[in-house]
Amino acid sequence: MDIKIIYNGEYPRLCRGELSIIINGKKWDFPNRCLESGGNICFSEESGYDICLGDWTINEWPDKFPEEYKQSVISAINKEIPHGCCGGCI
Repeated sequence: MDIKIIYNGEYPRLCRGELSIIINGKKWDFPNRCLESGGNICFSEESGYDICLGDWTINEWPDKFPEEYKQSVISAINKEIPHGCCGGCI
């Protein structure tokens, strides 16, 4: 399976980009804000805050997206898009 990731999200709001995936030549446009970071931000008196990184998940898929492609797409996204919880939503 040939998967190409097209994504324009960037720091400080990594999760706010436009995502398209091309699978075997067919393009799928994903809904806005479909990516969700597995990272988080923790606050502490010592350091102010710490950022933990984590894998991306998809919280909304395009209509009629094939179930059998989902895990491969998530794996490709986590290889291509930098992990992060940038704190842009705080």
